[in-house]
Amino acid sequence: MDKYGLIGYPLEHSFSRNYFNEKFRNERIDAEYDNFEIPSIENLKEVLETTPNLRGLNVTIPYKEEVIRYLDELSAEARAIGAVNVIRVTHKGSKTVLKGFNSDVIGFTRSIESMLEPLHRKALILGTGGAAKAVDYGLKSLGLGTLFVSRTARPGVITYNDVTPDLIRSHKVIVNCTPLGMYPHVDSCPPLPYEAMDSHTLLYDLLYNPDETLFMQKGRQQGAITKNGLEMLLLQAFASWEMWQEG
Repeated sequence: MDKYGLIGYPLEHSFSRNYFNEKFRNERIDAEYDNFEIPSIENLKEVLETTPNLRGLNVTIPYKEEVIRYLDELSAEARAIGAVNVIRVTHKGSKTVLKGFNSDVIGFTRSIESMLEPLHRKALILGTGGAAKAVDYGLKSLGLGTLFVSRTARPGVITYNDVTPDLIRSHKVIVNCTPLGMYPHVDSCPPLPYEAMDSHTLLYDLLYNPDETLFMQKGRQQGAITKNGLEMLLLQAFASWEMWQEG
């Protein structure tokens, strides 16, 4: 039986495990998907050594960038983004070859593209982690200018204190790539001047639990269009399977 799985820490709830095991049952695929909750990326070696029938992995927080140094190959997109969330595991004799991909960018761009209008020319990306890098790559591929927002300022990144009402009005797309508002901390949200939003503002939250985060609620109250990350999750999971089957 082929094995697939998810590495990350912590893995309190896993959409991927339920999704893939249901897929395997429905399509009568002789495979199983497990969670590998590893407290350090160095534990990846142990996962590989103890799972000889491993064929593919998904990668989640906090290892999307750290895992790259353990890989033998990278897809062009993963290399450009600097983050990996899919690993194809190929066994060539006694050697195990790991190739990294990024399906986040596919899931995100396909799920937001139809919502964009000509006035959506600039975007704020909240967060700077692996998912935020994929979002940045995806938005630029769709022709938008991007600006990162984080708690700490550095080159190319502004802080939340720098986000003025005028900046909100000029950046009509805002994507939350932080865990702010994720269950069970549903009463938190990124600190933004929501009152500057209007019906032309598009708020996209990568979170999907709860269905509507406080970030989305506060934007919707100003007339903003909102979307959560569930469709992105489904699309990137589908893309993961295709990446594992290549080669």
